[in-house]
Amino acid sequence: MRVEEGFQPVPFVEGNPYTTDPALPGLLKRILPAHVYHDVSQDMERFGGEVLTTMRNMCKLATPPQLIQYDSWGRRVDELRTSEGWRGLKDIFVREGLVAIPYERKYQEHSRPYAFAKLFIAAADSEVTDCPMSMTDGVARVIELIGSPALKQDVFRRLTSRDPTEAYTAGQWMTERPGGSDVSRTETTATEVQGANASPYGAPYKIDGFKWFSSATDSDIALALARTGRPEDGSRGLSLFLIPVRLPLVRPPGSPRPSALTNNIFIHRLKNKFGTKIVPTAELSIQGAEAYLLGQPNQGVKLITPVLNITRTHSAVGSVAYLRKCLAIATAHSKGRAIKGGRQLLKDTPLHVAELAKLHVLYRALVHFVFGAVVLLGKTECGVATENESLRLRLLTPAIKAFAAEKCATAMEDCMSCLGGEGYMEENGISKLIPDCLVEKIWEGTVNVLSLDLVRATEKSPALSAFITWAQDILNSCPDSLAQSLGGPLAALRIALDVLADAYKAPMHPLLPRPALLLFAHMTSSLNLLEHAIWAVSTGQPDSATDVEVFRRWALEGGLDVALENVRRVKNASADRVQSDAKIVYGTADSKVTARL
Repeated sequence: MRVEEGFQPVPFVEGNPYTTDPALPGLLKRILPAHVYHDVSQDMERFGGEVLTTMRNMCKLATPPQLIQYDSWGRRVDELRTSEGWRGLKDIFVREGLVAIPYERKYQEHSRPYAFAKLFIAAADSEVTDCPMSMTDGVARVIELIGSPALKQDVFRRLTSRDPTEAYTAGQWMTERPGGSDVSRTETTATEVQGANASPYGAPYKIDGFKWFSSATDSDIALALARTGRPEDGSRGLSLFLIPVRLPLVRPPGSPRPSALTNNIFIHRLKNKFGTKIVPTAELSIQGAEAYLLGQPNQGVKLITPVLNITRTHSAVGSVAYLRKCLAIATAHSKGRAIKGGRQLLKDTPLHVAELAKLHVLYRALVHFVFGAVVLLGKTECGVATENESLRLRLLTPAIKAFAAEKCATAMEDCMSCLGGEGYMEENGISKLIPDCLVEKIWEGTVNVLSLDLVRATEKSPALSAFITWAQDILNSCPDSLAQSLGGPLAALRIALDVLADAYKAPMHPLLPRPALLLFAHMTSSLNLLEHAIWAVSTGQPDSATDVEVFRRWALEGGLDVALENVRRVKNASADRVQSDAKIVYGTADSKVTARL
């Protein structure tokens, strides 16, 4: 039989990623003023068409980067070759204002949700282009906050440009071989250049060190931590520097990009990664690179915090964006795939639709959870957030990053299985998205690292009290008519709120931070869905009954009960649980573990 004869599978057809999305349009309608929503929605629909056409065609031209360290005469050149597709995708992001929109502030605090909404529908069709864009966003924010007038004129303007011929991208160089996420062991040193002419960009320094993981090595500048204090000072001896990756720092628009060797930055090798293979990630040897001090000496960890907050938010949005595409594929496939001798479509098969429904409930919970934080980020950047909103954002930032990464990877595998054998094929795209998305479970902090960050936030500020006040306000705002039908999930949330408050009381069990973060995330996402359901019912939205049902299912079936039980179990765990874990893992002879956070 010839291949074109016999049964022919029906290809699934994805619609516009914005107009066909089950959650995003309704969420934007709620969080944006009417006139802003009108403008944003029109642009989102247009851009959704660009994603399906221009961006997907550009992705076909994206290939892994190459590093040419020596030319044919044996001279060190460190030529980093990136593909036409990678460069083209970056140009699209620049023209569409993915970094520019939040800083143009055409819609004030609503500009940040607008920008992230555009990223949300594009990220899964961009070959991880948001990696350099997220760092560019974060570096732009740092320069906006503490940069000199010259940096704002020469660098900030280029970081936030919509013109690909002049736009800069930025990296962040924190990860080193001794510490990974623990920057206290940073080996890179900074030496002030004595007698040098004052620079309008900041006090000039020379940087020496080795950065083990530098994503988007083709960037123009980078923020880096380097040691200005003693090694025994740990993270308290680190300062923040802006390093030109290529000199001169300011170049005419459209001029050729110089090698990193121009600033004594040597590309040791490109990283061989599990995913994100299109992103040029490298090990860098820095041998006397020119750099400029940002802010005060030995305040580097504090000053780089805005970068981490923004990149963690990008990570959370990216995780859910990858799930968005996988779920869209699985849902579209169900409308064309027939079973039972071709007599019944998967969309008419209750067992299959039930599995898709579980994934859709999770997806909606994550969308509302992540964008709940995005709204607060926009308010904070524009100076209109209340004190309680700023405090809540401090808790939400590590939580959305950890929870989205934790939940999306498994859900994407479930989407793959919904296509059967077809789902395992490279052509449909899911198998490419899963390894790319898995980096989000590591990049900018694992769940354990972020859970400890959440503990620090509750210890050093009244953030938890601000969250509890907000949670109670949401619960109390539920109309009596709706509350009567939601008695079970509302009662579960009130119980969980009490358990959460107790979980973060000092002293905290050393095994409690992770389950406490997951409980916090389940609760907050449930409350975000409840807030949306209340709005939908109160304003007579056509899908309000679905919004209420999604909240009910997520609160009762989405894992809140498991998260609650895990916190209770750890709270009541015996003192020798830590040692028992060590014996299970390492055996009796090598199981001495200190029971502390």
